[in-house]
Amino acid sequence: MALAWRRLRTSLRTLQMCPSSCASWISVSRLTLHTKPSMPSCDFSPEKYQSLPYSRALEIHKQHLSPVETAFFQKPLMLHQGHMEWLFDSEGNRYLDFFSGIVTVSVGHCHPKVTAVAQKQMDRLWHTSSVFFHPPMHEYAEKLSALLPEPLKVIFLVNSGSEANDLAMVMARAYSNHTDIISFRGAYHGCSPYTLGLTNVGLYKMDLPCGTGCQPTMCPDVFRGPWGGSYCRDSPVQTVRKCSCAPDCCQAKEQYIEQFKETLNTSVAKSIAGFFAEPIQGVNGVVQYPKKFLKEAFALVRERGGVCIADEVQTGFGRLGSHFWGFQTHDVLPDIVTMAKGIGNGFPMAAVVTTPEIAKSLAKCLHHFSTFGGSPLACVVGSAVLEVIKEEDLQKNSQEVGTYMLLKFAELRNEFDIVGDVRGKGLMIGIEMVQDKMSRHPLPKTEVNQIHEDCKDMGLLVGRGGSFSQTFRITPPMCITKPEVDFAFEVFRSALIQHLERRTK
Repeated sequence: MALAWRRLRTSLRTLQMCPSSCASWISVSRLTLHTKPSMPSCDFSPEKYQSLPYSRALEIHKQHLSPVETAFFQKPLMLHQGHMEWLFDSEGNRYLDFFSGIVTVSVGHCHPKVTAVAQKQMDRLWHTSSVFFHPPMHEYAEKLSALLPEPLKVIFLVNSGSEANDLAMVMARAYSNHTDIISFRGAYHGCSPYTLGLTNVGLYKMDLPCGTGCQPTMCPDVFRGPWGGSYCRDSPVQTVRKCSCAPDCCQAKEQYIEQFKETLNTSVAKSIAGFFAEPIQGVNGVVQYPKKFLKEAFALVRERGGVCIADEVQTGFGRLGSHFWGFQTHDVLPDIVTMAKGIGNGFPMAAVVTTPEIAKSLAKCLHHFSTFGGSPLACVVGSAVLEVIKEEDLQKNSQEVGTYMLLKFAELRNEFDIVGDVRGKGLMIGIEMVQDKMSRHPLPKTEVNQIHEDCKDMGLLVGRGGSFSQTFRITPPMCITKPEVDFAFEVFRSALIQHLERRTK
């Protein structure tokens, strides 16, 4: 914020010194600050909204839907239609979607190919359950397994990320014949009674017992944690924290590994069931670990008899750009992989992939069954998503456009003191807001809320994350383009300048 602050003060001083001669320059400057950035064109026209009035929807929500407040904004958006990277509300406003329904819309809203195969299948067969065979399930299993390395070749089809992680927990315990499972602080692995034990975000913790046998360990967060430096992350953008490490040696990683060993030595049994990790933490604000940390942590877990589970619910299917799966960016091979969200581009489906050996150990102790898992409709959607990712080269687009966006948004960190960190990989980016770079204290939620509102008012939808909701999560559909990134950058920068002006008043 320092540079923007100096520019604003210089403008105000100039106006005081030469009010008449400089009046036109100042008016142009203010127009630049407050003019809504020009939104890129879109060749799609939404249908006219003809459903419930907004006021009636609010009444129904209050009377009949969950009282848990999950909707963004003071006046929640009533979305009406979507097309690729665009969303349209009930009032006809268009928005650039940079959150993808919480990292779920992978290939674009209502992608024509995915929509067409879903419509065709709906006319043929919706549901059978797994007590009958149907070709879409077997075709999809073959396509998905081809994208995973040996020996990860056995697939369990389910309906959500929470259900997938539930099943992975059972698998780990059945195979190891042990109970304790470790996960990071800040981890989000689901909101079911079982996975709540793995999830270590305060908002999702309860006074009632749930998810027993789960143990948190320190998150190796190189920005907010006690250790971090200039070379830690697998990202084009590093933290502003300094260190004396050589590029191929990370002292922060060594310190965090010692903390992981401390957990193993003091907080769990001598033999454990497993360790869950997101390749990049999503809900916690796109937190990246030091390079090679997971590789060493996996080895330590296996020494204790545990299995290693990669939660790819948010990172999988090419979103990180350089690799199809997030675990590949850490040069590790998990024993179990869970996936959801982008797997179906918004259609409710998920999967657990594991080894034949682990799958057989589960079958010996549990007759696992999922009524809707692997339905004909879900499987044709899943197959179409995989085909679109390949045909439209969306993994490469994630790499190229994501790197361009990361470097672009990193400019804001140099300009604004309240932008503490910009991080991520591919099309999974976090912008952490702070009171100042020195303290790294989170920017108050009320101020972050206003920046969020301003972005929405200018036509950009982004997500939120972090323990204090202080991080903006940027995870657009993988079809996004560089001109749309430029628009998003201008919107976000304008919102920060507006915030700066509010502070001066």
